[in-house]
Amino acid sequence: MSRLSSGNCAQSWNAQAHHFYFYCLIHFYKREVGPKMPPKKKGDKVAEKVVLIGRMGTNLKCGIVGLPNVGKSTFFNVLTKSSLAEAANFPFCTIDPNEARVPVPDERFDFLVQHHKPASKVPAFLWVVDIAGLVKGASEGQGLGNAFLGHIRATDALFHLCRTFEDADITHVEGDVDPIRDLDIINEELRLKDIEFFEKIYADAEKVMKRNANDKKAKEEYDILTKIKKVLVEDKKMLRYGDWNAADIEVLNKHLFITTKSMIYLVNLSEKDFMRKKNKWLPKIKEYLDANDPGATVIPFSGAFEQKLLDMETDEERASYIEETKCTSILDKIVVQGYKALQLQYFFTAGEDEVKAWTIQKGFTAPKAAGRIHTDFEKGFIMADVMKFADFKEHGSEAGVKAAGGYRQQGKNYIVEDGDIIYFKFNAGAGLTAGKKDDKKK
Repeated sequence: MSRLSSGNCAQSWNAQAHHFYFYCLIHFYKREVGPKMPPKKKGDKVAEKVVLIGRMGTNLKCGIVGLPNVGKSTFFNVLTKSSLAEAANFPFCTIDPNEARVPVPDERFDFLVQHHKPASKVPAFLWVVDIAGLVKGASEGQGLGNAFLGHIRATDALFHLCRTFEDADITHVEGDVDPIRDLDIINEELRLKDIEFFEKIYADAEKVMKRNANDKKAKEEYDILTKIKKVLVEDKKMLRYGDWNAADIEVLNKHLFITTKSMIYLVNLSEKDFMRKKNKWLPKIKEYLDANDPGATVIPFSGAFEQKLLDMETDEERASYIEETKCTSILDKIVVQGYKALQLQYFFTAGEDEVKAWTIQKGFTAPKAAGRIHTDFEKGFIMADVMKFADFKEHGSEAGVKAAGGYRQQGKNYIVEDGDIIYFKFNAGAGLTAGKKDDKKK
């Protein structure tokens, strides 16, 4: 995993850029909304469950949005190390969305691979979708907007990319470079599209409630939609910032509004500005986001710098350039934050045959996590033998963890934590036709 710290880039930052840089690295918006549910039984040592806005599942996608010609296709290509997306100097050079998966970098996974030297190694992956540029008026159909907004609706979190670099050879659809204006255009178009979608839902719910005055469920849904209207239409805010309870979230998840999606802001700098960590727009972007999207994840990067690294023929050449510039790639950080924005995590199964990171959604119980390996593991779940990665690394083996008392047997109520190393025990008779009664998956 790449590490970008104050020692990796030029030391002569001005005070504002230095402050903004650490703001970017520290403030990560978490898509944890709604009430946390207590353990079912008093005294159970079970992690609290989190009610999440969004689609449930593990095959979730992160879309790339922004105005045309801000560097979205270049970013997609360097992130996926491909040339799937055409990058050209005219609006809408991307029409149909490009999609690829990117391995999630993790030093824990690398350690397990090095330790076990398995025949097979399977990391976790982030699915990324490059969506064509939106323009002002997209919510009303401008610039093929309806199709593109439909593509955004099909994703589960968003990389919102804005441009700060000046380049006479790359035209700007609005005529000049102004990332504050650009951010506002995209955020407003997404909100307006949600309003258009919402108004029909609200009108239909109102009709149902009036026809069925005694229908308690219809009245409750209408009241929740009225609460949503207050945030989205009257307060002109993105829905992910509403104060939602579990019932509200159930309605929100029924409709999957665009503005409920987690958003990570990517600030595309010139190579020169990325190296010196100085650009006149950085403090202004911070000020805008503090007012309009507080707590959001913001990551400055340079598509030009990343492209130059990608185009180099050898790792030695890349290492030499990194040493020369005192800067390194920020792509690993972007992938990790995109994965977290989807509220995904993973547990490991590890042994000589295979080391694998199994993607699950935050809040999965042990049986549900076992079901990611095979449905029979969930049906016949008996228990999970769990080690923490830190314990395994410290003691060097399963036996060492056991001797230190760190090897725990967990039941069906255990909430799997990110990076757990798990051995599942299950009853074969509950699902499998094989004759074994108990087995383990390593």
